Amino acid sequence: MLRRFRKNFVQNIASILFIVTLVSLSGCAHVSAWERGNLAKSQMDVDPFPLQSEIQAHNYSSREAAPSHKSSSGGGGCGCY
Repeated sequence: MLRRFRKNFVQNIASILFIVTLVSLSGCAHVSAWERGNLAKSQMDVDPFPLQSEIQAHNYSSREAAPSHKSSSGGGGCGCY
């Protein structure tokens, strides 16, 4: 009974790993040279305006008296927005 359980368990794990490997490898694709320009556009960036986002985060944290994403201490504002 225990041998059959171990055999089934090992087979199930092997099957799952095989499927995960196939799925992860199917996401790899060759990007042609003329398509790379589209992927390099600023709209495709995670944060297209990093300076503006930093200023907004600073203003929000100082107005809301909420902790900033850079520190764990609370702010000293009045809570007004």
